Amino acid sequence: MNVDDELDRIFAARDRENMQPTIEALLRIYASHPQIARVLYEVGGAYDTAGQEETAQGFYERSLAAGLEGELLRRCYVQYGSTLRNVGEYEKSREVFAAARSAFPESPALGVFEAITLHASGQVDAAVASLLELVVEFVSSPDIDRYKAAISGNAEFIRSLAR
Repeated sequence: MNVDDELDRIFAARDRENMQPTIEALLRIYASHPQIARVLYEVGGAYDTAGQEETAQGFYERSLAAGLEGELLRRCYVQYGSTLRNVGEYEKSREVFAAARSAFPESPALGVFEAITLHASGQVDAAVASLLELVVEFVSSPDIDRYKAAISGNAEFIRSLAR
């Protein structure tokens, strides 16, 4: 079985309420493959899910440095940025989300978690404006479509209050 298949198997079997067996299984793979970006990311994610953000942070940083790519990179940005917020590193979290949104502009999840960081750091107006902008960009329904100009205008006004 290759490393990716083994990681998939471990991830599928995880119990979010008891992450220790998952962490132990991932650490065994990490011991054999400490430089593989996905291994580092998955170990970080397991520690993150277990509520051990400080440990997760280091693994996320190393996975990024190891060249994580594609969908895993996008997911890592969400989780890493959120972890930074959870440990009170708001500025660094905002920087991660800014870089992530630039790399993955089609991801509404990145925008949502960026707004949560803005809110947590006391930038409530900017958070609300960001969420309204996400609605305009990513939500399509006859009801929303009818009011997109008004929603955009309100987002712009609310964002101006944040300055």
